[in-house]
Amino acid sequence: MDPSTPSPPSSPGPSSDSRKVSRWPDRIFFVVVTIVGLGILAMAFAIVGILANSSRESFRVFGWGFLYGTIWDPNKQIFGVIPFVVGTLLTSGIALLIALPLALGSAIFITTQAPRYLRGPVGTAIELLAAVPSVIYGFWGLFVIVPYMRTTVDPFLRTWFGFTGLFTGPAYGFGVLTASVVLAVMIVPTICAVSRDSLLAVPVAQQEAAVSLGATNWETTRTAMLPYARSGIVGGTILGLGRALGETMAVTMVIGNVDRIPTSLFSPGQTIASLIANELLSSTGPLQTSAILECGLVLLGISLGVNVAARLLVWRITKSAGAIVT
Repeated sequence: MDPSTPSPPSSPGPSSDSRKVSRWPDRIFFVVVTIVGLGILAMAFAIVGILANSSRESFRVFGWGFLYGTIWDPNKQIFGVIPFVVGTLLTSGIALLIALPLALGSAIFITTQAPRYLRGPVGTAIELLAAVPSVIYGFWGLFVIVPYMRTTVDPFLRTWFGFTGLFTGPAYGFGVLTASVVLAVMIVPTICAVSRDSLLAVPVAQQEAAVSLGATNWETTRTAMLPYARSGIVGGTILGLGRALGETMAVTMVIGNVDRIPTSLFSPGQTIASLIANELLSSTGPLQTSAILECGLVLLGISLGVNVAARLLVWRITKSAGAIVT
């Protein structure tokens, strides 16, 4: 550089006062988001604390036996949660088995097979189904699904698959299987929407590479898209399962509300959520109220366990795919 050329004047740096003033928005922002984040955490601990404190009387009387007790009899003041844990896990598990193929198939159709003019309307319609109130699904199940199950589906299953022991007993229409079908319809939109977004996030170059190697549509979807999107699909599946575990109103209207362990899929039963909805306001005494709230604590534990297991599953899937989970 020519020494005779004058160097450009350096811009004056900000004064110490201006630097101090500019830090205040960051400090305020940090304080606000910290309060909000800790507030949500405190709320979660408060819910657990309130449920645990309210169920002390039940734990004092029944101890750990409450968790494996099979009798729920308010007249004799004997309470056990097993019938409702079985009802909750059974209905949610069957609903997931029914809903997952439908949701995943719909997501694949929207992202890979549907004409462009159908993708938007069909995707919007599925998202709108997720916003339908549960009581509407309950009325639909009560007036449409229950009669159809009683007159058509239940007799067919009992005739052809009764030897398995899963489809025995009288077909009232109300029961575990009917509640599972209604739950399946309710969680399909959630799983489908999340799976669709995960499939849409697959890079186009990855799909084109599979096609350039001679892969068919099915092979491209199976080898290039599903492995890339599987963590999102698993996450959507767990979201749907979480809704099924905690669903109250729709299940209460179609499951039959009987306080015993179901002996078949036709048997009426009850979930923890439907038990709370049915009996909390008609409790016969403080011990029953405490037992109902302890059931809520058990449901919270089941939901937490499902979410932790889902997080570990997603972490394991992404790790096996060579991804970094943050």
